[in-house]
Amino acid sequence: MASQQFEPPSGTRDFLAGDLRQRERVFAAAREVFERYGFEPLQTPAFERLETLTGKYGDEGDKLIFKILRRGEHEATGEADLALRYDLTVPLARVVAAYGSRLPTPYKRYAIGPVWRADRPGRGRFREFTQCDVDVVGSSSPLVEVEVVCAGADALDAMGVREFTVLVNSRRALTGLMQVYGVPADRAGGALITLDKLDKLAPEAVTEELVTGRGLDQGIAEELVRDITADDAVDRMRAALKDNAEGREGLAEVDRLLELAGPHVGTERIRFAPNLVRGLDYYTGAIWEVTAPGMPGSIASGGRYDHLIATLGGPDVPACGFSIGVERIIGALGASEEHRDRIDVAVTVMNEEFATEAIGFVNGLRRAGLRAEIYLGASGKLSKQLKWAADRGARFAVLQGAKEHADGEVTVRDMETGEQERVSVTDLFTHLADRRSM
Repeated sequence: MASQQFEPPSGTRDFLAGDLRQRERVFAAAREVFERYGFEPLQTPAFERLETLTGKYGDEGDKLIFKILRRGEHEATGEADLALRYDLTVPLARVVAAYGSRLPTPYKRYAIGPVWRADRPGRGRFREFTQCDVDVVGSSSPLVEVEVVCAGADALDAMGVREFTVLVNSRRALTGLMQVYGVPADRAGGALITLDKLDKLAPEAVTEELVTGRGLDQGIAEELVRDITADDAVDRMRAALKDNAEGREGLAEVDRLLELAGPHVGTERIRFAPNLVRGLDYYTGAIWEVTAPGMPGSIASGGRYDHLIATLGGPDVPACGFSIGVERIIGALGASEEHRDRIDVAVTVMNEEFATEAIGFVNGLRRAGLRAEIYLGASGKLSKQLKWAADRGARFAVLQGAKEHADGEVTVRDMETGEQERVSVTDLFTHLADRRSM
């Protein structure tokens, strides 16, 4: 029990310097791509009003919202009025509803930040994790889907994910499919939520839930699951929807996206997936998920959600987004020796009498643009200070003993080769700046 009190809460993590720097490199790679595409940054609070979030994620999603109890005199009621944000999409919708007239049209935004879900932690699954999102609000053009998919694919490439597949479907095609298979309209939403579990559960288990949990006829449930998981599922779905207007429109959305995004993303990296559902209630058109070898589940997802902003009291404007789950990507990339924590110069303090000079050296090096540290330990032994310099990954160490001090010089030690040279104090900063660039 004593050791557990120092562990972070289940489903969360502490990030020390090396891990945090690696995460920042991944975020910076995504940010550079998003900025290049013309997306603007947006930051929203970590928590929202509870009513803002509920009813947007389906029955299963609403259960995973982290609620915040009322405070002060209302705390004893056990009621909640706030909640940690579940994703970055609903907060965006709230912002558009609140500031729509002050935003450009279309509004292209990106956001990188933590979200929270009261989920069961597992491999690659956390209760607190970071998402990287891009969204376009205010345009119904099919070019919007192409823009966000291409931006997301380029961001994955920049992060170091070279092999991935964008699976594409349409909620309109799925709605048409429910109609063709005779699923009652009031049960179609629940049936789609269950079908969304096909990547986690066996087809037989999904069929059973459709019957016992969603009230579908046994024969309809079996046929539906069989057809969308068959090897020729694409042909079966196209045949089933040929006489359904809603379904045909959905297939047209899929085909346009494949045609326009394929040449940029890579035609081998994007394809139609009839069994892709996306269980969130707010999707209205084209939807997608991204999978990659060796990474559990999907690493990115998104789609068109044309009426979400209206549900928050804002204008009924079209919207579309792409969200990258960076935690699984970072975990799969692993640590890199190339990116280990290191500094340019370690400044030793060989004698307390020379502390003033040592502080001047380190501050001058920093002003020259080098990453420099001064020894802060209690012992002045050279061996201990050189070990500290090596542990910090220093490229060079600066030493000044009594003789160097008297001569107005320092000794610069190359920590990789062990070679040393005497350098004038007046030339130290330019000398090391030049050496670093070599």
